[in-house]
Amino acid sequence: MISILAFLLAIGVLVTFHELGHYVAARCCGVKVLRFSIGFGKPLFTVRRGETEWAVCPIPLGGYVKMLDEREGIVLPADRPRAFSRQPVGKRMLIVAAGPVMNLLLATLFYWVVIGNGLTLYRPLVGTVVPESPAAIAGFQPGDRVLSIAGTPVAQWNDISLALLDRSSDASEPLTVQVETVAGQRLNRVVKAGSETGGNGQIGILPVRYSLVLGAVEPGGAAQRAGLSAGDLLLSANGRSLRGWAEWVGMVHNSPGKEVSLAFLRGKERRQVMLRPDSVETPTGFVGRIGAAPAVDAAWLATLRYELHPDVAEAGWMAVQKTWSNGVLSLRMFGRMLIGQASWNNLSGPITIASVAGQTARQGLDAYLEFLALISVSIGILNLLPIPILDGGHLMYYTAELIKGSPVSERAQLLGQRIGFALLASLMAFALLNDISRLFGG
Repeated sequence: MISILAFLLAIGVLVTFHELGHYVAARCCGVKVLRFSIGFGKPLFTVRRGETEWAVCPIPLGGYVKMLDEREGIVLPADRPRAFSRQPVGKRMLIVAAGPVMNLLLATLFYWVVIGNGLTLYRPLVGTVVPESPAAIAGFQPGDRVLSIAGTPVAQWNDISLALLDRSSDASEPLTVQVETVAGQRLNRVVKAGSETGGNGQIGILPVRYSLVLGAVEPGGAAQRAGLSAGDLLLSANGRSLRGWAEWVGMVHNSPGKEVSLAFLRGKERRQVMLRPDSVETPTGFVGRIGAAPAVDAAWLATLRYELHPDVAEAGWMAVQKTWSNGVLSLRMFGRMLIGQASWNNLSGPITIASVAGQTARQGLDAYLEFLALISVSIGILNLLPIPILDGGHLMYYTAELIKGSPVSERAQLLGQRIGFALLASLMAFALLNDISRLFGG
């Protein structure tokens, strides 16, 4: 229920402000607005204010602003100067562009509020290197401080995530990451071209460091069957001292169905058990699994975390930069999907968006506002794409009109709308299939 309500609120806010951009621009340009609708379908609620009817409709997947237009009906001679179709092409472009621009401004406002409340950031220090990952093969070590990625400086951990995501589909060149080791030596770690994992540019480094203390034990799992419980400190396996959680995970993965002699500490008492990891089938073969998760190394996490409290002006500028960077990243990712350099599995639909909306709403206002900002950026960028039926498609027609000196023919516009509708419907269907696949673990 929280996810549904958070999703409906998000769509309501973002659609309202998008359409409000069109409405305000139309009024400023002297165009008569007949209806302002949130949602599609037969109106559930309407109210008239002046010459505009305001409506709420049952299908919450968008909205529209209906303006007076000679192409859509008879217009009285007295109203013709206020018809959208009678406006100069510059005014029409302004009215159409105002919706996406409003989404980008709204995203900036949300980011401004979040950043102004103070940020909890993490230093770009590698806490964990996943065994056998591209990062491990490239020689990354726990404690490495990431200085730059492909020549782009890194200031905090989120910069690493964004840089790797931006490079996730570029398989043509190796990825060079400059690091400073624990000993203070500056080195270049080179990740092999095209070896990113997880489809999002993940190379196998994490900021957190996991201890050998069990943080949670899955009911019915191999660890519980062997008598392990949360709080146990793992010491050695098969007589060999364990140096870290990653080493233990590697040993478990390589021992499906095989007994492992495990020594651990419970309180001050040293104990010994025989543990047999469950055998789990994966695309690369069978691996061992015990159903236990580690506790995070709190001392290490404390060294990573720091607070940032910018003033109002600094927060505003940082919000503009964040909106810009996320917009550029969204545009690049969509472009790469179109040319086949990025997987279409990255596309998300309403089910995934609703799930994330619920998760962020539970985390608090700042997390939810940041989610709204990210979706608002995506809506703004999507609507600016030159696809007929979207705002960007109309801008494409108006640009052609400016160049050729006359409007694009109605036949060409109608054909474009059909193509645009087919493309948009295909995108929505693919996104929904991705959602269903994620929902059922496909």
